[in-house]
Amino acid sequence: MQLVLATNNKDKIKEIKRLLADLPITILTADDYLEFPDVEETGETFVENALLKANAIAEFCDLPALADDSGLEVDALDGAPGVYSARYAGDDSNAVKNNDKLIDELKDVPEEKRTARFKCVIAVNWGDGTTDTVEGAVEGVIAYDIAVGNGFGYDPVFYYPPAKKRFSEMTMEEKNSVSHRGNALQKARELIVERLNLKN
Repeated sequence: MQLVLATNNKDKIKEIKRLLADLPITILTADDYLEFPDVEETGETFVENALLKANAIAEFCDLPALADDSGLEVDALDGAPGVYSARYAGDDSNAVKNNDKLIDELKDVPEEKRTARFKCVIAVNWGDGTTDTVEGAVEGVIAYDIAVGNGFGYDPVFYYPPAKKRFSEMTMEEKNSVSHRGNALQKARELIVERLNLKN
């Protein structure tokens, strides 16, 4: 089975490849194509955006495609940045600008009200007109500052109480074992195993 990852995000590709590495599938990425569409995320939910990307890439490549849409929901901000997590600080935003904006907006919010969660929806278009979606989430707290370390996106500000660490302070294995994407990918993995009629 060939499976195309419908993303240009190198960090996401690394995480997904690692979690699916032992399955008998060939994973293809944007690097395997001369022209790879950059699908516009016009959906209003993580599910809509994940399906938009999976469907567009499956059609373009004529192969099964896997896409995720994920983001951070902060309770004190009524669920923002949500689906706009990647462009929270504007069209020219990046992780540094997004984290700076988030810390600034929460500067007067006490610790007990800084609760947040990462959410991830993974959509798989099987290339035969059928699709499946799965979801994962992880609860945490937004820190008061930005910590350097591993990870990407909002990892430097997302504190995970059970581990007493931020996501950026975890190894990839630690993070994948509890993260929203790791959780959703485990469910997607089960779908792939079922599809290939394998024993997991």
